[in-house]
Amino acid sequence: MNRPIRFIGKLFFIIALFLSLFSFAMFQGGFVSWFLFFGYLPIFLLSVGLLLYPINKWQVTRTLSRYFAHSGDTITVRIRIKRSIPYPLYYCVFEEILPESLNKLDNRTEKYHYLDHPEKLKANRTMKQVVFPGFKRTLELAYQIEQVPRGEHHFQAIRIKTGDIVGFVKKEHIFQVADQLVAYPNQRLIKMTERISSFEQGSVSSNRLNLKNTNVATGIREYLPGDKFSWIDWKQTAKKNTMMTKEFEQEKSTDTVVVLDSCYYKGINLLAYEAAVEISLSMMEELKKQQSKTGFISIGKRTAYFSMQRDQGEKDLLMQHLTKDQPDGFASFGVKLREESLGMASGSIVMIVTTHLDDMLESTIKQISQRSKRVVVHFVQAAQSITEHEHHIVKQLRLSGAVVNVLSEQQLIQHTIEVSIV
Repeated sequence: MNRPIRFIGKLFFIIALFLSLFSFAMFQGGFVSWFLFFGYLPIFLLSVGLLLYPINKWQVTRTLSRYFAHSGDTITVRIRIKRSIPYPLYYCVFEEILPESLNKLDNRTEKYHYLDHPEKLKANRTMKQVVFPGFKRTLELAYQIEQVPRGEHHFQAIRIKTGDIVGFVKKEHIFQVADQLVAYPNQRLIKMTERISSFEQGSVSSNRLNLKNTNVATGIREYLPGDKFSWIDWKQTAKKNTMMTKEFEQEKSTDTVVVLDSCYYKGINLLAYEAAVEISLSMMEELKKQQSKTGFISIGKRTAYFSMQRDQGEKDLLMQHLTKDQPDGFASFGVKLREESLGMASGSIVMIVTTHLDDMLESTIKQISQRSKRVVVHFVQAAQSITEHEHHIVKQLRLSGAVVNVLSEQQLIQHTIEVSIV
């Protein structure tokens, strides 16, 4: 309703001004009055033409240099406008209506220098460009989005404004142009001080991550073609006077569960949560390299389960989940973890990644320790934000036998994050 009224009002104003100058020239006469009239005539024609010109018929498209990236990358966006009527335009203002999810910066490991002040990474991104189309049918412009944060970013619309030289007529239209940019979380290099592996008769650990104990000798048998030379048992060969080799039992990988705390709580440090997501993903990749049976649980408003023992599709689903996962729900993580722990296999290794410690979580971890082979807690938080009570909980958990890694700025800014699992 307002648009037709504004259109009629602008048209009436332009015509009234034209008639006023024409009347002045007719009654006043002389060079000056007619000079003003004919000088205004081109402006009048252009203004009326612009008022009737349908900019909503333009074809506006957007292309991204990459639709799938990693947090911290730089993306180039190109906007292309095609119009069928080359009406002369003095100027055009193009504005990208950016999603709110882009209003923060991610400069990879450097961002953790601000772990105690995450608000410094907030940014009010805007994109406005002025071009002078003239008679051009096709217009192109480009801009860059630097330090893209993790998540799914939905581009929805582009606003275009134009007007005449003197400002009598101004037109604006919002073009709905939908695109999606997916920024996956970064993977960090994780160095674990122990390798996780177990055998039927006990457990073996090593400080070397590349150690590969593939089997354990359980008996002897006669030599068969194809047996390795190193498998020969020389003592038994001498006793039996025939070539004997060791018989092996294949190693059984330990069940390992990585649990991410995605529960929301008052005063949550969202930058610490970003680090928790990166560490969780990196831990899963490192454990997969060690060929241990690994599962992943994300506990928030909803609980998500993933197993890395299936196919590549499961890994892709995990990556998609961690890309868009945000802390939500107001339930206690300790309470929900206790419920989920009932379904965990006895004798498994449980790795918990959290940004918050409280009494309920401490009690839950101690309870899980009684049924699990080992509990490892990765506590991610700014050094200055860790309370005395949380320091006390860390000490109590360590006394109870749990392994606790406190990861603050000092560890997160390093190229490789070193954690202990024993």
